[in-house]
Amino acid sequence: RMLSGYKPKNDVKDSYKILELEEGCSPDDVRSSYRNLAKKYHPDSSSGMADSKAFIRVEEAYRVVLSDLSAKQKSEPGEEEEEEQFKAKSLQHRHYLSFEGVGIGTPSQREKQYMQFRVDRATEQVLQYRQQRLESRHAGSHLSLAEDVRHSKKVKITQAVERLVEDLIQESMAKGDFDNLSGKGKPLQKFSDSPHIDPMTHNLNRILIDNGYQPEWILLQKEIRETIERLRKSVVAARRKLGEPMTLPEQKQWGRVCEQLAEDIRKLNKRVDDFNLVVPILSRQMVHFSTDKEILRARKTYEAVLEKVSDSGTKESEGETGKKFGWKSSLLRWLKL
Repeated sequence: RMLSGYKPKNDVKDSYKILELEEGCSPDDVRSSYRNLAKKYHPDSSSGMADSKAFIRVEEAYRVVLSDLSAKQKSEPGEEEEEEQFKAKSLQHRHYLSFEGVGIGTPSQREKQYMQFRVDRATEQVLQYRQQRLESRHAGSHLSLAEDVRHSKKVKITQAVERLVEDLIQESMAKGDFDNLSGKGKPLQKFSDSPHIDPMTHNLNRILIDNGYQPEWILLQKEIRETIERLRKSVVAARRKLGEPMTLPEQKQWGRVCEQLAEDIRKLNKRVDDFNLVVPILSRQMVHFSTDKEILRARKTYEAVLEKVSDSGTKESEGETGKKFGWKSSLLRWLKL
């Protein structure tokens, strides 16, 4: 009734009489009287005097009396000053702590505006959810389509390579390139009984190796081993040429030999790095060679060679002395006999 602008027909004096009150009473008296009369006349009460029409008149009188009391309180100057002081001291931002700060006007107007705002926000969220769902479905279909295209291209390329290899094999067979192979017409033998190795892959690798086709890492490993052996032999040979003890020019020459060895070791270590990048087994990787260790190794080898030469010289000298005095010792033994 208050929202619809309903105006009660009761007069102020009649309203006081209906509530059984006198003018000048307090709001608490009005409320207590209204509660007592409502208990008496309310249709849902168990009272014997329940009457809906009487309850409506009591309610209208209650509204009129409250509005009259509020008007009288506003007309008093002291109360207006207190209200102005209260308004000045109150924090203005507290007005917007409710309803998420949405809307303007009275609390009821702001509540209506906030409800409409929530409806609009929910509608927008539903539309965004539907749009995202449709986009995800569309993107998923695009991804599946692209994956199917890639798979079909891969299958086509694989089939094309297989046909090309088969054509090359047939062409080589027609030319007679396979006629000079060893073991022609004989069944393939399993080269390895290990259950962890695929027999077909192992046989193919053995055939390639037997016919001169070796993997890159095997060739690199062979090249590195041959190079380090050649460098070691050359250093030992250079040291044997200089002799023992070395003179000052020979020491300078030995220093140049060591510098050349360090440069060769540096190049060889680069080949070792290349080998470690292509070797398929981690345990087969090689470590770098050290110039100091190789020089020390060459010195030890040279000393061992010198010891062998000295031992062989002493044995030869002993043999010659034995040959010189051999007939005299035999003659003495004959005379004793």
